[in-house]
Amino acid sequence: MPHDTPLIATIVAGLGLAFVFGALANRFRIPPLVGYLVAGVLVGPNTPGFVADASLANELAEIGVILLMFGVGLHFSLKDLLSVRAIAVPGAIVQIGFATLLGVGLAWLLGWSLGAGLVFGLALSVASTVVLLRALQERRLIETERGRIAVGWLIVEDLAMVLALVLLPALAGVLGGQPQVDDHASLLSLPASYGIWGVVGITLAKVAAFVVVMLVVGRRVIPWILHYVAHTGSRELFRLSVLAIALGVAFGAAKLFGVSLALGAFFAGMIMSESELSHRAAEESLPLRDAFSVLFFVSVGMLFDPFGLISNGLPILATLAIIIIGKSIAAFVIVIAFRYPIATALMISASLAQIGEFSFILAELGVGLKLLPEQGRDLILAGAILSILLNPLMFLVVDWMKPWLEKRAGKPAAPEEVRPIGPATEPGQVASVQAVPGKDDGPPPKTALAGHSILIGYGRVGSLVGVALKEAALPFLVIEDADKTLAKLKADGVETVAGNAANADVFSAANPEGARRLILAIPNAFEAGQVVLRARAANPAINVIARAHSDAEVEHLKGLGADTVIMGEREIARGIVEVVTGKVTIPVKPAIEVDPQPA
Repeated sequence: MPHDTPLIATIVAGLGLAFVFGALANRFRIPPLVGYLVAGVLVGPNTPGFVADASLANELAEIGVILLMFGVGLHFSLKDLLSVRAIAVPGAIVQIGFATLLGVGLAWLLGWSLGAGLVFGLALSVASTVVLLRALQERRLIETERGRIAVGWLIVEDLAMVLALVLLPALAGVLGGQPQVDDHASLLSLPASYGIWGVVGITLAKVAAFVVVMLVVGRRVIPWILHYVAHTGSRELFRLSVLAIALGVAFGAAKLFGVSLALGAFFAGMIMSESELSHRAAEESLPLRDAFSVLFFVSVGMLFDPFGLISNGLPILATLAIIIIGKSIAAFVIVIAFRYPIATALMISASLAQIGEFSFILAELGVGLKLLPEQGRDLILAGAILSILLNPLMFLVVDWMKPWLEKRAGKPAAPEEVRPIGPATEPGQVASVQAVPGKDDGPPPKTALAGHSILIGYGRVGSLVGVALKEAALPFLVIEDADKTLAKLKADGVETVAGNAANADVFSAANPEGARRLILAIPNAFEAGQVVLRARAANPAINVIARAHSDAEVEHLKGLGADTVIMGEREIARGIVEVVTGKVTIPVKPAIEVDPQPA
């Protein structure tokens, strides 16, 4: 019996090699995305050995694009964008325009058309969401002002690229390409006789109609479906409902309104993000989103000709210069023009000095529309791979440049900013202080509390502890980095320090030297261990209470100096046994391990 299974062979080869090279990339502290692209190169037609089915890979990649855009919409935060709109919106627009002009200039030198130059420039102007967020997370900058500006900037870039994905197919004929041929034309397909403004107007009208339908119908139907399925108690059905909504809305948007699959998926995610179940939806859909996103990157790598690095050496260097130097200089000048510190400008410049997912999507669309030559796609792929590889080096460069530039500008190195969260406090309320690197106001002021408890984290566990401390009239403050939680604590009159407790200035603001106990309610044992070490160094007599999920975490935290480590699973078992038998009889390691020390 013959076993000619190209679909299975493509999936197995793609995912298998992506895992191997993704793991190798991660081992060398390179984004796994680079490993996925390399895996695609190896199974592509431009290298010897096994060649995967390109047509099947492209269809799998299309699903990857849908789920990738669904994930972008699911994590889209209008609040985050509005909080930094004064710089993120104009900054991103100007930077996109500048990078696009540089791309058009290089395309002109290479003898390409204006349409090719526009697609090429747009692809070089947008940074990778995956790479930027990972870089910010590794440097604990997500919750800082610099981090919020970078994320807001990225959101504006993503929205601009979504608009480009909508308009390019409609404008392909005008720009010198071929309109995309669809065997299953949408119900609202465009007449060919309209001019450029007619095409743009009708395209935007169809997008507007789709948006209205999603806002009027989708905002009611999608949350209702999620809540109905959630109440069935079936995790399998809930996961299936999330994927069905993502794929169904994307497909329906393309067929009924003629808009791109990517835009439909983005709006499905954005509408779903407003539901209370959005976090669960994101968690349940993540494995499949990751798998198909990997196949998307593999399919992109299959199109790359590594031997083109030799024949296109100078154009590749020019492309890389636009991404790393051109975009960085533009971002730096824009941020400085808005009177932000040099440290903020340098960090944002380094964050944006790479390209990724949207660049690949635009390159594929441009080639499909006969706007962008295949050489342009190769240059974009080479620029993406090289810029992602060099991005960690960019952060080292800006760290080296920062003191030199600040000295040249006559400004000392900027410490943490102290910025109040929300409006000015009213009588009876306690101010909340946020530590944000990059301003000149000095470190956070130290609390006046003494003999108090420091509560790290105010999630499901921390909030229960906080309520108990408040009812017992025990003085305490909370160190937390979530804006919504900080605002609620402030409204409740609880003193807070905003930021990550592993940060020296943030932890120092809680006055650990004068504190009586430290309560670590965060689930991350590695981060909790860092805080334990910092607390022991500041106050050897402080009583440290932490939480853990395993015996290994208990031993880890005890070894670093925690007095009491409470393991959640054993406490649950203890409670169940007590209800069943009326007494606690667990003849194993205790759930709470305590050193004899007064609290």
